[in-house]
Amino acid sequence: MTSFASVADRNAIEAEAPWEARAVAKTIYRLLSETTARHGARNAVSFQLTSGPTDRAETLTWVEFKAQVTQAANLFRSLGIGPSDVVAYVLPNATETAVCLIAGAVAGIVNPVNPLLDAEQIGAILRETGAKVVVTLRAFPHTDVAAKVAEAVTLAPGVSTVLEVDLNRYLAPPKAWIVPFIRPKHAVTHKARVLDFKRECARQRSDALTFDDPEVDRFAAYFHTGGTTGMPKVAQHRVSGMIYNGWIGARMLFGERDVLICPLPLFHVFAAYPILMSVLSSGAHVVFPTPAGYRGEGVFDNFWKLIERWGVTFVITVPTAIAALMQRPVNADVSTLKLALSGSAPLPVELYRRFEKATGVTIIEGYGLTECTCLVSVNPPDGNKKIGSVGIPMPYTHVRILHSDASGLVTKECGTDEIGEICVANPGVVPGGTYTEAVKNKGLFADEFYLRTGDLGRIDGDGYLYITGRAKDLIIRGGHNIDPAEIEEALAGHPAVAFVGAIGQPDAFAGELPCAYVELVTGATATVEELQAFAAGHIHERAAVPKYIEVMPELPKTAVGKVFKPDLRKRALARVYDAALAKGGVEARVATVVEDKKRGLVARLQRTGVEDDATVRKVLGEFTRPWEWAD
Repeated sequence: MTSFASVADRNAIEAEAPWEARAVAKTIYRLLSETTARHGARNAVSFQLTSGPTDRAETLTWVEFKAQVTQAANLFRSLGIGPSDVVAYVLPNATETAVCLIAGAVAGIVNPVNPLLDAEQIGAILRETGAKVVVTLRAFPHTDVAAKVAEAVTLAPGVSTVLEVDLNRYLAPPKAWIVPFIRPKHAVTHKARVLDFKRECARQRSDALTFDDPEVDRFAAYFHTGGTTGMPKVAQHRVSGMIYNGWIGARMLFGERDVLICPLPLFHVFAAYPILMSVLSSGAHVVFPTPAGYRGEGVFDNFWKLIERWGVTFVITVPTAIAALMQRPVNADVSTLKLALSGSAPLPVELYRRFEKATGVTIIEGYGLTECTCLVSVNPPDGNKKIGSVGIPMPYTHVRILHSDASGLVTKECGTDEIGEICVANPGVVPGGTYTEAVKNKGLFADEFYLRTGDLGRIDGDGYLYITGRAKDLIIRGGHNIDPAEIEEALAGHPAVAFVGAIGQPDAFAGELPCAYVELVTGATATVEELQAFAAGHIHERAAVPKYIEVMPELPKTAVGKVFKPDLRKRALARVYDAALAKGGVEARVATVVEDKKRGLVARLQRTGVEDDATVRKVLGEFTRPWEWAD
C-alpha cells in the first residue's frame, strides 16, 4: 500500500509507469491465483446468515475461495458458457454470490441482477444480456426470489439452465430441519433445467481450470444501472477495468491485514469492485453480514458488536446507513477501526460530524459510476479530507469539467471552481461502448473519449472534486435552472431532518416548481411550516425555495441508499394533477403514474363514468406531462 495524501502523491504514482505498462495480472483468474499464492492461509470471505455477534458464520481462506471459484467457473463452461456468453445471478449476499461474481467473469460474462426487482424487470434484463445460465435461490422462507426468477426465466427463453443456491446450509439444527417442511411453493412454467449449484460445483475440478484463460481484454461483466433515473441500462465492463479497480484499492486503500465489513449488495458496483476486487488484489478479508446487508434483521442493532467480533478496520457504508447507525449507541469495542468509506450519494456535513464524534473514526467520501466500472475519486486516506468533496481523482483517472452539446462536442472547459458536467476518462471507461445498446452511447462522450457522467461538479484549486447536482435533475422554473442540491443541502441542515429529495413538480404556469420531500430523524419532530421557514432562511436563491414540502415516514431509496427520485416525481405528478382535476370540477383521479420510454412519466386516470374528455383535456392540457385513461 502507498501513502495517498495529495494530488502530488497521485501524480507520483502515475509517473512511475503508464497504466498499460503496469505489471498487473491480465486475467481475473491469474489475479486470484497470485493473491492466493501470497496469502493462501489468510481469511478471504466471511458470511453470516443472521446478524447476531455470536451467530454461526462461514469463512473461506484464499485457498478455499480460489477452489470454489475454480469449480464454479468450470461448471459454467460445462454448461455452455464461453468467453462471450452470459451467466447471470439473481442472489442476495452469500458466499456463493461472491464466488459467482468472480467465477462468472472468469468463464464468460457475469451479469449480477438486483433480486429486489420484479419478475418482468428481471426477465427484461436477462433477455437484453442474452443470459444462458442463471444462478438464484432455492425457495426459502421469507423471500420470493425463487418465485420471481422462475417467472422471469419464463420471459427469457434464452436461459437454458437455472442453478439454485440453498441458504438452508447456513442454518444449524433444529432450524435446518424445519426449512424443508415450510419452503414456499411456486409455479414453474419455464423449460430450463434446474440444478443444485453446490452439488454441481462439487463434481468439478477445484485445482485448475478445465479451459484456457488467455490474456484477452474482453468484456467480463454486465451491470444494470439502478440509480435515480428509473430506466435501467446495461453497462459493460472489461477485464482491465475490473482489475484496475482492484489495483487501486490494493495500492491506495487496503492491505492484506485489513478486515472490511460490507453490508452492501453484490449486484452493485460499489460492493463488487472497490470492495471485492480490491480484496482480490490486496489479500484483505471481507465480511458480508446477512443476505440483505444493511437491510437485514438486526444488522443496525448489532453492527458495532460485529465490528468487534471480526476486528473490522474499514466500514463500507452509504449515507442512509450512517444515519441509521447514528441513532444507536456505540455499544462495543471498535478500536480496530481505521476509516469508513462512504459512497453512492452525497453525505450531509452534519452526519459526517456526528459519526466522527461518536466513533472517533473519519469518513472518507468517494465517487464512482457503474458506467466507469466504478472508481473515479476518493478523499485521500492519509491527507486532507475535505467535507463535502468526493476527493482527488485516482491515478490514471482524468476528470474534466465541461459544457458539451447533445452530440458531445465540447463548447467550453470550465475553470477552477466553475460548475459544469463531470467528464471522466480512465481504464474503466469504454469509449463508445459503455452500454450494451449502441443507441444509448450516442452523445455520451465529450471529445469522443471522456464519459459524460450527467453529474454537475467543480474542481477546486487543490484538485478536489465536488458534485453539485445532476444535470438531468435540474428543476427548470420558467426557463430558469435550479440545482436541487441547493435545496437538499439547505434542508439537511435542519437538526430534525435526516434526508431530503428535491424535485421539480409540474406547474401550469412555470413548467416546474421546486418541491421537497423530507424524512425526519427517528424521534424528531418538525412541522411543514417550520421546514418551510427554515428553507426560506437558508436558500439564498428565492426562486429555489420549495413551493411544497411534504414529510414522509421514509423516503423511497435504492438498494444502496440513494433517494429514489422517480418515485417522488410520480407522487408529485399524481398530487398536482389530482388537485387540478378537483379544481376543474372533474371527478376522475390519477390511478397510477407510469414511465414510458419515449414519453417519460405518464399519468393514467381512473374514470368514474361522468367525465367529459374535453374538460379533462382542457384542465390537464395546462401541464407538460402527458396523461391517458387507465382503462
